[in-house]
This record gives sequence, C-alpha cells and structure tokens, in this order.
Amino acid sequence: MIIRTLLTLFLPLMLLAACADDERAITEYPSPPQTPEWAQNATIYEVNVRQYSEEGTFEAFARHLPRLKEMGVDILWFMPIHPIGEVERKGSMGSYYSVKDYFGVNPEFGDKDDFRQLVSEIHDLGMYVILDWVANHTAWDAVWTETHPHIYETDEEGNFIIPPGTDWDDTIQLNFDLDETREMMHEALLYWVEEFDIDGYRCDVADRVPTDFWNEARRRMDEIKPVFMLAEAETPEHHEHAFDMSYGWETHHRMNQVASGEFTLSQFEAHLAENREQFPDHAYRMQFTSNHDENSWNGTVFERYGDGAEAFAVLASTIPGMPLVYSGQEAAMDKRLEFFEKDPIEWGDYSLLDFYTRLLHLNRDNKALFNGIHGGELVRLETTSDDQVFAFYREKDEDKVIVLLNLSDEAVTFEIDSAVVSGSYTGLFTNSEIRLSDRDTREFGPWEYAVYHN
Repeated sequence: MIIRTLLTLFLPLMLLAACADDERAITEYPSPPQTPEWAQNATIYEVNVRQYSEEGTFEAFARHLPRLKEMGVDILWFMPIHPIGEVERKGSMGSYYSVKDYFGVNPEFGDKDDFRQLVSEIHDLGMYVILDWVANHTAWDAVWTETHPHIYETDEEGNFIIPPGTDWDDTIQLNFDLDETREMMHEALLYWVEEFDIDGYRCDVADRVPTDFWNEARRRMDEIKPVFMLAEAETPEHHEHAFDMSYGWETHHRMNQVASGEFTLSQFEAHLAENREQFPDHAYRMQFTSNHDENSWNGTVFERYGDGAEAFAVLASTIPGMPLVYSGQEAAMDKRLEFFEKDPIEWGDYSLLDFYTRLLHLNRDNKALFNGIHGGELVRLETTSDDQVFAFYREKDEDKVIVLLNLSDEAVTFEIDSAVVSGSYTGLFTNSEIRLSDRDTREFGPWEYAVYHN
C-alpha cells in the first residue's frame, strides 16, 4: 500500500521531468541565431556605472551619452545593475556579480524608472543596451535562497556551496540540472526584455551554464524582439543557436605576450588563423585591450603594453571582430579601478577620445572591418622586417584598409613586399591623402602605427 501511494505521488513528477528532458532534446532552434542587422558593423563599450562618475548613478552616466554617440559607440554593455548581496560581501560595496535579486535594481544606481529612462535615451540616440547577466550563481542572501532554496547545489550536509573550482566565496552555485532553476532564470531574462526593452545580454561565465539553457533562452527572447547575445566564453558550440558574439580571450592574451616579447609575430599570425578556424563563419568575436577583469586584476593597458598601448588598440580594432572600449580608455585611464569599493574614473581631458573616435568610425563605415562574414579577411603583408612589423590588409567589396604596426620597442626601417598596397588612400590619423607603393621605404619609431583606408 505504501509503495502504491508513493508511486501515485511521484510517478506524475517523474513523467513531467522526462517530458521536459525530451522537450530539451527535440526542440529545434535557428542555426545560426538571427543576429540583428544593426550589429553587422556595430562597436561595443563597457559601462562601469559605479566608477563612471562621482555620483555613480544612471542619471550621471546619461550625461555622457552624446559624447559616446559621437565617439562611434553602438552597443552599451552595462555591468550587472542588480542589488548586491550583503552576506559574505567582498569589500564595503561588494561585487556586481553577487546578485541578490534578478528582478531588482541596485539602489546605488537609482531605481527602475531611472533605468527605464536611460534605456529610452539610449534608444533615442540610435544606440543599443545589453545587460551583464550572472546566471551561474547568486549571492548568499539572494531572494531565491529564501523562496526556492532547493534550486541550489549543496554539499553532503545540505549546505550551499560556492561555484566549484573558484574563489568566488561571495556567491553560491545554482543547480541547472533542475528544470525549475532553468524556468526561473528564463523568466528573469525575459523580464528585462519585455519590461525595459533592452536589446540583449552579456552572459557571465557562459560556459559554466549548460548550452541548451542558452539555446532556449535565446529562442524565447527572440519571440519578443531580436536580441544580441555576447558570451563571456570561447566555446564554438555557443554560436550554433544561442550567441552572436564571444570573447577573443586567447587573442587578447596573445597580444599581451607579443608586447612582453614572449610571443613572436609569426606565432601571432598563426594564432589568428587557427582561432578563426575553430569558430563558424557567422560568429562575431569581441577584441579588446582592456575590460573590467583585465583592468582590475591584471593591470592597466599601460602596465601591460607600455608605450605600445595605442598600437595594440589599433590592432584590436582592425583585426576581424567587434572592438570593445572599456570605461575610461578614451581618457587614457592609467589606474586599476577598485572592484569592491568606490573608485571613480579620472576623466581629465579625454586625451584619447579622438583616437578611439577615428577607430570606431572606421569600423562602422568601412565594410572591410565589418563584423563576422560581413567584413573582409585578414591578409598579412610581407615586409623586410616581419619580426617587428605586423602589416596586413582587409578588403570587402570596394572598401580596403591597410594597417602597419611596429610592435616592438625599437625603431625599424622596412619595405612592403607586395604590390597589393599600391594605390591612393587616406591616412586615418592624419586625414591626408597618400599614394602607397611597395617600393616605398618606411621608417617607424618604437610602437609606431599607421592605418590607411580608401
């Protein structure tokens, strides 16, 4: 009798779980995902709201929107805007990535009406908004620990655990083996698209969450509006159904190694080719010299690249992929921003504003630098000093960009051994017309660069 009763109680639940698993397995998802047309030549900018101004609010950030629009920014990626956990908090203000309530707004920044107004202002300027989303884990005192404690992973004693293999001890691990966890997280993702008209997400540690979760999330969001999805990962299968863009992490690390002399330019050229082969043609890759992780934990661009910081920014902005600018880079920010404390950016005179404006507008206007299959392939140009000079061109339809970089701390004299460069161009940073020929002898100082476009 007891066995029959237990079967009566649990059989429907077992069948429901089996049906859910079957649905995950048989659901057909668009492949590739339908990337919004506006992203084809888009650029991206990471917003650190806390450190962006003395006030650290949405309203204060909004005053910078016209400048960012003029600079050539299309997508504004906001680091997490949700309330931060207080239990096991790191520092006095805590980490954005310790989320207490997925449906709330961090009161440091303002309230929901303030955020809704900000999104509206951004859209009015023809720009787009993606939110940083932390799906893998929550704060210790997250709302769900009270209302749905069973959706978390636990140890043998039933205690919450931090994400395995990490030191993220201000967070606890969600259990994505449960359909309820997935459903709750999907509802939270849909909420900000439906209620605030955001345009997509940057998904934190995306490869720690099952890919089929992201596939279903993308399908549901696209039913509301076309969204843009960025994975903080370098996982090719993410691009099959869920993500438009992924991090160029390995390329970034290789650039750091080139700057320090640990990686040759021939090795870097081979890396670019190998990395591109790993991903489908439609995949966008995000290229950068800095972001919130690199700046706070590994050093400023000037610590890592020295006097070559601008040269590597040119490289990151002209190789295949979408260029990212992190908050403060246009002001030549030379400090590591505190992660768990208030530490405002020192804006000064925006000394690199014109530099980034030229690079971002070139990305938007010249088809050779468009994203994914919409842009041209990178073809390296042989020079008489290939151990120091990284020269290449990209071409699409009638558009062409030629990039010459001395990626060394020594002056170099060189010639380009290819007639493909011959023609008339405009210097990106000089605005002057120039006639290029493979017979020209060029002299570049340490870390000197030049970009030419037709």
